[in-house]
Amino acid sequence: MSALSYWIWLSERKGLRPETREKLLDSFHDPQEIYFASEQELKALPLSGAELATLLDKSLKAAQHILDSCVRLGVHIHTIRDAAYPNRLRNIYDPPLLLYVLGRLPAIDDMAAIAVVGTRSATPYGIKMGRRMGYELTKGGAIVVSGLAEGVDSAAAQGALRAGGSCIGVLGTGIDQVYPRFNQPLFEDVQTVGALVSEYPPGAPITKGTFPRRNRILSGLSCGVVVIEAPEKSGALITAARALEQGRDLFAVPGNADSPNCEGSNALIKDCAKAVTGGADVLCEYVHLYEGVRLLSGVEARIPQEEEPVADRKAEAPVKEEKTFFRFRSKRETKPLPQPKAVPVRAVLEGLSEQQLKIVAAMTKPSMHIDEIIENSGLSAAEALSEMTMLEIEGVVRQESGKYFSLNVSES
Repeated sequence: MSALSYWIWLSERKGLRPETREKLLDSFHDPQEIYFASEQELKALPLSGAELATLLDKSLKAAQHILDSCVRLGVHIHTIRDAAYPNRLRNIYDPPLLLYVLGRLPAIDDMAAIAVVGTRSATPYGIKMGRRMGYELTKGGAIVVSGLAEGVDSAAAQGALRAGGSCIGVLGTGIDQVYPRFNQPLFEDVQTVGALVSEYPPGAPITKGTFPRRNRILSGLSCGVVVIEAPEKSGALITAARALEQGRDLFAVPGNADSPNCEGSNALIKDCAKAVTGGADVLCEYVHLYEGVRLLSGVEARIPQEEEPVADRKAEAPVKEEKTFFRFRSKRETKPLPQPKAVPVRAVLEGLSEQQLKIVAAMTKPSMHIDEIIENSGLSAAEALSEMTMLEIEGVVRQESGKYFSLNVSES
């Protein structure tokens, strides 16, 4: 029997307190010795009745099934005693016994790893700041850690990929699951250039507690956490609390004082977080601590399409546009969302980047699904989704239900 089977067996013992797992590993050489320990040996430890009962369950069937699934899917398993297991994570309270990894986990202890988190119901401002923060941090030599959730987390990962860097995605699901489902292209891109990480094995069910528990890993892998748009009660604030408990640096991007989406993040600035408006404000804390971290000039740090705003290029003939900004994928909205007025096609085309023009050209019919647009454009999924969001913010395209999009331009 593989030694990993006993590690998986121990990690799947439900109801073990963190201090019990630590005591077991201190008292026995490894999980295999724990597995073969007698009832009398186990009773010598301060175990509850439920803990003793789960440790006396000696079936390895589930563990072997998990191990077989990992081999089939190409999932790497790092135990808490492996050299590849990050020291930052190893030294937090309640570290996961195992990390399941798809892709390649970098030597993160030697890097300025920054977690970027925020609300799933992000506004266009939150999406823009998340993407910009991910881009600027990556360009400056840091590595972004993201929960890959809808909203700010995904935007930060997209920004990191847009900068040509890698990203670490920390999942609150089994390592083989994609949640939300429409984020599959982003998950694949992160896995290709970075790593997907989970403490849950393939096939693990999603429960109410898996995502909150994931947050301690997000902050545990990082030396700092940036919060962008966090309501008063949100998972991002749970991550912020874990960061403070773990002694990590905490940053927050200011938001509108009257926005419910920013109540929590603005409160962090008043209480304990450093206010930041860009990647440079974060990187300056680490430029002398980690090799490769540097402060960029303003032009170098900008996402390409932000280098020259459309309004500046059309100064001699300004285009009046009426835009309606709304919350992406809002689950609370019961009425149809107002759509922005169609913008003149000629003015729009003159103001688009090359990648954005490819997307517009790919939209050959009304109401196209995002997957078809990505395929027609020839861009990577991450790049296409990033540009599509910017086009939506600018009012060039509008999103419909079911991830369908239409052009929002007029011939005049």
